[in-house]
Amino acid sequence: MDRVTQNRHTTDDLFPGHNYPLSVRVRSRGYPPSGIKRVAAFSVIGTGGLLAGCQGEFSTLSPAGPNALSAAWLWWGMFGWFTFVLVVVVGLWLYAIRRAPEPVSKARARQVQNRWILWGGLVLPITSMAVILAFGVPAGHQMLPLPPAEGKALRINVTAHQWWWEVQYPDSGIQLKDELHVPAGVPLDLHLTSADVIHSFWVPRLGGKLDMLPGRTNVLRLQADEPGTYRGQCAEFCGTHHAHMKFTVTAYSPEDYQAWLREETVND
Repeated sequence: MDRVTQNRHTTDDLFPGHNYPLSVRVRSRGYPPSGIKRVAAFSVIGTGGLLAGCQGEFSTLSPAGPNALSAAWLWWGMFGWFTFVLVVVVGLWLYAIRRAPEPVSKARARQVQNRWILWGGLVLPITSMAVILAFGVPAGHQMLPLPPAEGKALRINVTAHQWWWEVQYPDSGIQLKDELHVPAGVPLDLHLTSADVIHSFWVPRLGGKLDMLPGRTNVLRLQADEPGTYRGQCAEFCGTHHAHMKFTVTAYSPEDYQAWLREETVND
């Protein structure tokens, strides 16, 4: 029970600046600020460890396409804003429990309470949600399969099975399994459906995920900015081998993609 709040009020806890009986100070075996410092140190170390995982083949914070970049910027914006809010709230909390109590009238206390409810309970969350919507709605609009400003989107049909991916190119008749080959810098319209249960198509570095439903076709817009290999994964639990239901997206330069098309057409 050491360091438990005295008299059921946080301001009565063992913080510097208060005159506690000797027996209480001895029983406390230290002051809580040392514990706060340890928590702060662990928080900094833990945050650094978590941010170290922002890179990798399945990281949404390592974008390689315009849709993924919009989502990453939105995430970082929310992370920064709410981190700032958290720091301010914790700072006010520490100040409140450490400052010397001051006698105030009931009317003044009620006025301060109403002010906190107004600004902290209404203005802050409403403003935060409005800002998120102001940036989130345009970002989501860019992810819709709308006609591109220039050129034409490449259509690829993807059908999910337990537990593999059937890939078809309607313009060339090419059929693949567990792999997509695409030109870099060209928007892709992936027509997604399922042959059995609900699956979800997800290439974290290229954009958001979209469910694949039996008897329904959903269209997902993706684009790879540069040539490279990007890994994908089924993001909806679909059975015993769900964890192994993976695929790759290989992006080529326009010239190399045309060469790949010719090679696949000859082989078929």
